[in-house]
Amino acid sequence: MLKKYVCYGFIACLVSASLAACNNAKDTKEEKQEEEVHNPASQTIPDEAKSLLGRWDLTVDKEGKQVPSWIEIKLSGFNTLVGYYVGDSGSSRPVSHITLENGKFSFTVPPQWEGGEGDFTIQGELTGETLKGSVTTNKGNTFSYTGVKAPYLNRTGEAQWGDAIELFNGKDLKGWKTSSDDNQWIVKDGILINQKAGANLITEQKFEDFKLLAEFRYAEGGNSGIYLRGRYEVQIEDSPKDRHPGALYFGGVYGFLSPNAMVAAGPGEWNTYEITLRGRLVTIVANGKTIISEQEIPGITGGALDSKEGEPGPIYLQGDHTGIEFRKITIIPAK
Repeated sequence: MLKKYVCYGFIACLVSASLAACNNAKDTKEEKQEEEVHNPASQTIPDEAKSLLGRWDLTVDKEGKQVPSWIEIKLSGFNTLVGYYVGDSGSSRPVSHITLENGKFSFTVPPQWEGGEGDFTIQGELTGETLKGSVTTNKGNTFSYTGVKAPYLNRTGEAQWGDAIELFNGKDLKGWKTSSDDNQWIVKDGILINQKAGANLITEQKFEDFKLLAEFRYAEGGNSGIYLRGRYEVQIEDSPKDRHPGALYFGGVYGFLSPNAMVAAGPGEWNTYEITLRGRLVTIVANGKTIISEQEIPGITGGALDSKEGEPGPIYLQGDHTGIEFRKITIIPAK
């Protein structure tokens, strides 16, 4: 009798194991199907959101002054809209939820460097191929804007480079203009010096694709930047060397792209940048190390001169934060 029970028990174990194996196989199959359902490449975009998805270059009418802004609208999961927002100052801000109802979208972002309490509210709708809407600040001011789809700026083939142009001649400010009357830029002993916070310095000439070589020095606590085409800031900052690299620190494309290492030489030392910009792709070599390699710049950074990304633009040196010194600024335009 004992042998019979043992036999029945053994058979029961085999059946249980088989069922468990089948269930595991079924679960694995279901998990695989579930993963396939969540594959972003097979997302079904809600019809009402299709035309809004992407990057938009905005122009805001701020009390009669045209200032640039930028938003990106993306689909997260099945039907949640998220994105990024860049105002006329500060860095890119994440947008956790964009509501869309009856063709009109809206979202809020907290203040950044503007200070104060409460959120900013951005709303708008698509009219033909143009975004139209408003920005209401946390202080209650409302400004209207219009927006167009940002260009891809794709380039094909190998770049052909032209002759080098010395943007700084070592003698004076010839070829440059200031953003305001508060000019603090002088040339002394062959060095271009911004003595203290004041106007930004902008080249009279505009460029599209190029290689830019710069040698610069900042004091302790220094904060400046070089704007490519007048729209994308490469950060110059006295960043602590033991800090993790980030998009707001030395060598980053402000708010968007982080360098892979913190390679600043430090305050009082000469630093070098070799920046190659082709379309949206940027490569940055800082103090001899490649810290960003052919990464796409998504959009304009705060402080941009305009949001006309498809057009050539100047080189501009940020002078409204702290002092900064340059002893070499050379550009090699693409042919």
